[in-house]
Amino acid sequence: MKKTAVAVSYGVLTILLLVLSISLILSLILRLTSLTEASVTSTTFILSFIIMLIGGFVTGAKGKEKGWLLGLLTSGAYSVVVFFVQFLGYDRAFSKEQLMYHAIFLAICMLGSIFGVNAASNKHYNK
Repeated sequence: MKKTAVAVSYGVLTILLLVLSISLILSLILRLTSLTEASVTSTTFILSFIIMLIGGFVTGAKGKEKGWLLGLLTSGAYSVVVFFVQFLGYDRAFSKEQLMYHAIFLAICMLGSIFGVNAASNKHYNK
């Protein structure tokens, strides 16, 4: 249980740090160039999916077993954090579109975690 909690914590922290850094970079690009928010929407979605894949990978590599469960817990924890920020900070629940995105995040994070478990176990077998 402790190993799972540590792995999920690493994954969620990785996701949050990557989200914050990419948000900073995109906001600077929007501020310093003539690009608009509408022009970087698809880029934002693609980067979000990549971030969830990386976070899942970190979780799986740290946990080393049950990648699908680790990815589920990591994505679930991230979605809960986002929900609380949105609900408590902006007084809004998830829309149907956001629920769809978080379902995709769940699948991608589980996939990344499965890859992470396999990558960590392959290192173990190669020694």
